[in-house]
Amino acid sequence: MMSGRGRLALCAAAATLMTACSLLPLAAPDSWILLAVLLVLLQTWVGALTRRMPLARPLTVLAQAVFSLLVLTLLFAREQALFGFLPGPAAYTRFGDLLTAATQDVTQFAIPAPVTPGIRLLLLGGVLLIGLAVDALAVTYGSAAPAGLPLLALYTIAAALARGDGTRWPYFLMAAVGYLLLLLAEGRDRISRWGRVFGGAGSGARAGHGGAAAPVRTGRRIGAVALGIALVAPAALPSMGVGLLPTGGSGAGSGRGGGTISAVNPVVALQDNLNQPDNRVVLRYRTNAASNADMYLRIVALDRFTGDKWEPAQRALTSLSEELPAPQGLAPTVKATEVATAVAADKSYVQTWLPLPYPATRVQVDGRWRYEPMGRTVIGDRGQTTSGTRYQVDSLDIEPTARQLASAPPADAQMRAEYTKVPALLPKVVERTARDVTEDADNDYERAVALQRWFTSGDFSYDTSVHSGTGVQAITRFLEEKKGFCIHFAFTMAAMARTLGIPARVAVGFTPGTAESDGTHAVGLNDAHAWPELYFEGVGWTRFEPTPDRGTEPSYTREEVTSDSGPSAPDTPERPAAGAAETAPTATPTCTGRDAQLGNCDLAGQVSGAGAEDKSLIPRIFSSALLLLAWAVVPLMVLVLLLPLLLRRRQRFQRLRGGQDPVALAAWLELTGGGRDAAGDDAEGRSGASPTRAERHALGAQDGARTLAAWLELIDTAWDYGLRPDESETPRRVAGRLIHDGGLEGPAAEAAQRLATAVEQALFSPRPPSTAGSAGDVRLVREGLRGKADVMTRIRAVVLPRSTIRVVWRSAERYSAASARLSARLRGAGDAVMRPLRRRRTS
Repeated sequence: MMSGRGRLALCAAAATLMTACSLLPLAAPDSWILLAVLLVLLQTWVGALTRRMPLARPLTVLAQAVFSLLVLTLLFAREQALFGFLPGPAAYTRFGDLLTAATQDVTQFAIPAPVTPGIRLLLLGGVLLIGLAVDALAVTYGSAAPAGLPLLALYTIAAALARGDGTRWPYFLMAAVGYLLLLLAEGRDRISRWGRVFGGAGSGARAGHGGAAAPVRTGRRIGAVALGIALVAPAALPSMGVGLLPTGGSGAGSGRGGGTISAVNPVVALQDNLNQPDNRVVLRYRTNAASNADMYLRIVALDRFTGDKWEPAQRALTSLSEELPAPQGLAPTVKATEVATAVAADKSYVQTWLPLPYPATRVQVDGRWRYEPMGRTVIGDRGQTTSGTRYQVDSLDIEPTARQLASAPPADAQMRAEYTKVPALLPKVVERTARDVTEDADNDYERAVALQRWFTSGDFSYDTSVHSGTGVQAITRFLEEKKGFCIHFAFTMAAMARTLGIPARVAVGFTPGTAESDGTHAVGLNDAHAWPELYFEGVGWTRFEPTPDRGTEPSYTREEVTSDSGPSAPDTPERPAAGAAETAPTATPTCTGRDAQLGNCDLAGQVSGAGAEDKSLIPRIFSSALLLLAWAVVPLMVLVLLLPLLLRRRQRFQRLRGGQDPVALAAWLELTGGGRDAAGDDAEGRSGASPTRAERHALGAQDGARTLAAWLELIDTAWDYGLRPDESETPRRVAGRLIHDGGLEGPAAEAAQRLATAVEQALFSPRPPSTAGSAGDVRLVREGLRGKADVMTRIRAVVLPRSTIRVVWRSAERYSAASARLSARLRGAGDAVMRPLRRRRTS
């Protein structure tokens, strides 16, 4: 039958998990909650084991914290940890990287956000942290009512992030039921230990009036306040729009999370979007381009390769002006046609970067936007997002020839230094493969085309179910398995181009989308894409398409360089024909002339209107608390790991070389009845001619205690090597069992028999035993046991000796005795204070 403390621990775990269910709407898929259930139950089991030893209560909490850290290390930093689970500096660096990435992810995704490694660490680490706090308060320290505070914190964060969603009442009900179960379990545990509480003069309640005891009233009050705050706090917290959930309404469409859509993240969201079963439209645009085959809507450029990932470099932003600077590296001899495009974003599409054709030369958009010149990207400022945004873009459709690309001069030194940099840990197979593929090429253009054709030749397959990743390990795995999706193709080609000295970066955005009957083009989640951009002096950043069956290969990669063709004639940007404006529909008060020219007056009706102004609030509590826990626990964890070894060494030194063991002395005096004649002195003692009886007894007690200490060390040494002690056996039987089961022979067996004889003499002989050689005999037995044990038994005997539990038992006894003495003194002090009051009341 389960004990009351065990039932309380299970209810604490259940309350944590039921409250953690309030996080389910924030991330998808929901499978992370199953792992959270397992980890919380294991954490609870560790707490139950440590409480049975028994340990001091802070050590119980520390053991659970260390276990949680080891499990998180095993799950998220296995490759950086010692033996796969012991965290070191590299593991903590990995945790920091994941938490930084998670902080970025939660600002870019809409609900439900994909469960990236960083977000999974936040979820599991946060739930474990709350579970540890609840278990410590409710079970270890026996106060279930205050345990509602961490539960309240967990639910309030989840409710605040999902503000505006009217389907949260089931999660509130689950959290409230979990907390009430915890309170009921504590009440039942108290009654089972102390009996039912009755009202009376000393109970704090009047008899016969059904008054509750003070702890019960306190629990009710805290519970009522916690539940009230859980109801009111989400409504009082600030708006949270740009992160996991916009506040501007539920958005178009149906589905969990109010119909919002996971925005494209520069690194990890592509796979999630490509695997969406419903290709929901996020953008619609209308353009006057002759063909939209090259109308890639570019979001951001990833130009920094750290080895772990590709990411945008940190650059200064400028204010967004209508006219943007000329594209970098574009010469006037390259043909460039000006294209006008009108774009409307769905209200549920929440993204910080503004999707633009590349290279944009003019942007008209309302709101707070900033411009990043190197990547030519437009970024929202102070919570500005794309939700419901409509904007106009002028861009250039650049059409270089193969000859222009082939004859491009080398980029300048600064460009090559920044955009050909690869991490030192990039495997040599990447550069070796790049050189093998391009060995017949004569220039950078031919090398780039050779790489693109190698990827699209048929040896590689497109598969969105492959594990995503952008670091060197993902690139190496992709080259071996030759299976992946657009991020693998783009990142690998960019890395290979850099090893060849070609400046390269990766662009993330959307392919041109699907043409509709009314002349607009619809871009859905499944159009999310990544592609490499290579730099050629005189042309600028140039798109390539290595991903098979995705997008379109640029025309300049299909041309052949001919020696008889002269230089391309200079081309000036081509603008729409003048007659286009004359035949365009007439502008109305709600449709500008430019909208009419693009045939865009009906575009607004096909997407949601502009959303309300959003503000962001990054949920940092989990990441900060987890980092604090990690850095605070690591020295304690090392100490805990070394503590059994240190305690055992100290105990051995005290028994064999450090002098008298007080435990052995007390045991010898108890077994021999020592001390009962210590006070009597004889005549010889009084005259000083010979030692007194007390002095002779003290000397004998010391010798006997040393012999018994050596015997205890022998028993504990055998226990360390797997031979459990049996208190019912005589010393002679113990020595025989050690010789037989431990395989002792020769000097080790003789030493064990000598120690057994010495103990018998100390216990039963009137003459004090000789302690000479006892320490040496113990060492002989230990060496004999060690020689017969296997490697793992030897390691465990040194690092985690079983007999250390005796130190724990002794500490627990001392703690209990000290607590009893302190309680007695406090009661005595209380009686001393109350005694005059009682006398005065009586008189």
